[in-house]
Amino acid sequence: MLDLAVTVFYFFISLGVLVTIHEFGHFWVARRCGVRVEQFSIGFGAPLVTWTDKLGTEFRLAVLPLGGFVKMLDERTDSISEEDKAFAFTSKTPWQRLAIILAGPVANFLLAVIIFWFIFLGGERGLAPVVGAVKVDSIAEQAGFESGMEIVEISGIQTNSWGSVSRELFNYIGRSEDIPFVVTYADSSIRYEIPVRVNAWLEDEEDPRTLNALGLSPAIELEFLSVYGIEKESAAEEAGLRVDDRLITLNGELINSLEKFVDDVSSSAGLSLTLGVERSFDGGSPEQLTISATPKVGLRDGEKVGLLGVQLSSNSKYPEALVRQIEYSALSAIPRAMQETASTSVFVVKSIGKLVVGDLSSKNLSGPITIAKVAGDSARAGADNFVRFVAILSIMLGVMNLLPVPVLDGGHILFILIELAKGSPVSERIQLVGYKAGFAMLIGLMVFATFNDLMRSF
Repeated sequence: MLDLAVTVFYFFISLGVLVTIHEFGHFWVARRCGVRVEQFSIGFGAPLVTWTDKLGTEFRLAVLPLGGFVKMLDERTDSISEEDKAFAFTSKTPWQRLAIILAGPVANFLLAVIIFWFIFLGGERGLAPVVGAVKVDSIAEQAGFESGMEIVEISGIQTNSWGSVSRELFNYIGRSEDIPFVVTYADSSIRYEIPVRVNAWLEDEEDPRTLNALGLSPAIELEFLSVYGIEKESAAEEAGLRVDDRLITLNGELINSLEKFVDDVSSSAGLSLTLGVERSFDGGSPEQLTISATPKVGLRDGEKVGLLGVQLSSNSKYPEALVRQIEYSALSAIPRAMQETASTSVFVVKSIGKLVVGDLSSKNLSGPITIAKVAGDSARAGADNFVRFVAILSIMLGVMNLLPVPVLDGGHILFILIELAKGSPVSERIQLVGYKAGFAMLIGLMVFATFNDLMRSF
């Protein structure tokens, strides 16, 4: 129940901030263009709090905090006296109306830039795209990838982190062609080209994970193996191993791979093994123990192997040598924040495009339940994660509002651009038909996205 309350709280906090910023953009530019703003509402339905400023604008905080609106004086919906017509939205030039409509999405993009600027003031860390492991029989292995290679370029675009690799690989989802990788080895300037062939790649996947699909994983260092389960009457139980023990060494050598540890145990049936173990007693500091265990003989795939009878989990970290730190000043963080906002915006646009043409499964379309869950999860993961989530959500809100769908800002912009091109406004009848169609489309998408959310939840 507490987790649900946290999720709902942070969902409404993030949505409230973004809606307020978006509507304030419309409000601020409308005032500068001489338009009378009658209402500024955050939320819909009955007002909880209202106040009116000296220019006559009523500010409202309503009971349903799922959006908001700015109501301007408008000849299409209001009876306006001759002296008030100059203050109506419809009386302004197309360029002024265009500026007022654009101001909402632009405000969302500016908020993202400001948030990213604050984030980058603390520096930026990225993991060098050095391949740690290549899955056996994967398409990456078949193409020639090896452990230790660094991916330096994909399709002519430089990749300096695993994040940039993932962004470039996203472009190939749903496509059938070669992904042109360029790789190098450590301490070598020689570049090798590795084309990886994909066919209708991941187009039906609900959660497409490009690196996993290729069979690639980052380089990591194993710190220890943790015991989380011990079978009854097993070699581990007889040797005195306990749940939460940390396995550090095997026969005096550091354990640096779960796979190698399993192989060593499997080939040691009936032989005594010496395990270096860390164990905490009554919550105190870990103590070093040496435990001898003799794997019992068992069958695996019809072959005799050594079995300890333990369930293990890997505790790993990224090698410090591969973590790249970039520091920014207050000035240099500005273009980096703008670049991050632009690249995220392009990513959102590409995602929408792939959904429209079918390269990306429609199962990836998310609704309010998933957004709320991500808001709660990011908040629980720390303030930095939540703030970054708000920046990304702000970009998504800005991009979505620019789509050329009537009832969205993009639809209004489309009508104004047509007006500029033809020299006269689009007829009210056509606009009304467009608004009805756009509203029906949005309701349909919301229902479908919510259905996807519910299917994920259950």
